[in-house]
Amino acid sequence: MIVSIVILNWNGEKIMRRYLPSVVEHSDAEGCEVVVADNGSTDASVKMLHDEFPSVRVIQLDQNYGFTGGYNRAIATLSSKYVLLLNSDVEVTRRYLQPLLATISASNDIAAVMPKVLSDRDKTVFEYAGAAGGYLDVLGLPYCRGRVLSKVEKDVGQYDGEAQEVFWATGAAMLVRRELYEELGGLDEEFFAHMEEIDLCWRAKNRGYKVLCNPQSTVYHLGGATLDNGSPFKLFLNFRNSLYMLYKNLYGIEMVSVIFTRMCFDGAVAAGYLLLGKFSFFRSIFKAHIAFYSSLPMLREKKQGLKPTTRAIMNPLLIWVWLKNFFRK
Repeated sequence: MIVSIVILNWNGEKIMRRYLPSVVEHSDAEGCEVVVADNGSTDASVKMLHDEFPSVRVIQLDQNYGFTGGYNRAIATLSSKYVLLLNSDVEVTRRYLQPLLATISASNDIAAVMPKVLSDRDKTVFEYAGAAGGYLDVLGLPYCRGRVLSKVEKDVGQYDGEAQEVFWATGAAMLVRRELYEELGGLDEEFFAHMEEIDLCWRAKNRGYKVLCNPQSTVYHLGGATLDNGSPFKLFLNFRNSLYMLYKNLYGIEMVSVIFTRMCFDGAVAAGYLLLGKFSFFRSIFKAHIAFYSSLPMLREKKQGLKPTTRAIMNPLLIWVWLKNFFRK
């Protein structure tokens, strides 16, 4: 098998019935299989898959292992050369897969490639989770071509053309080398949710691999199916996981200086939330740092054997956008 398209499902009967037909229809190339990894669903989605999508391979996990654990366990059962991690709320387009396969197979130093991701709610604009390829600023805060913070651009072809190297690919639609995925340990299950795909891409880059976005492939992502952008828990995960990621992937004086600067920045943001009376957000950032400090022994173990071969380069843009827009909310 050349490529396995793996969709993670948990009680997603309705969403699968809506989006899976496009995946089945446009993923019929030779050597391609569509796999649904079921995370211990309690609805009728597994029966629906067997009855209505007999060509789809179903992997039934014994319980809900979350996004990271579900994918890791499902991919461990596969033998295909490449794996496409695809969210269940993604509509694919005709011949979406061919440009991705052509890109990743062109060079052995390409770890992952993603398509251009537009919003299924408004197919003229980029989707928040990935857009046209992800980057990090100097403090490890993520943004994308086509999306900075909550502001998304209209797609007018500004990022079209040949495949371009980016810092990270979205987990909503990311084609990866299966053997490398397993060599890197897959998605880090300590993250629970948010930034786990950025961490995976960064670990690959630290091994000398590249991550690309090929806009010749387009998909439409519904998004917003997990935590609301105004959720204090989501804020906690974003701040904690960002610190996890920085500690795991930076080394020496660079790690110390970036994390120290982030501590100052996070403290300023927390103080801003306190002044604005957003006490739950203030507590989220405080708890994120406590969780990070208490997890240092575990994170130190994860760093072993992951000494980088290339220095990660981060863009300085987003910090200025944060400072400019913070008090406008």
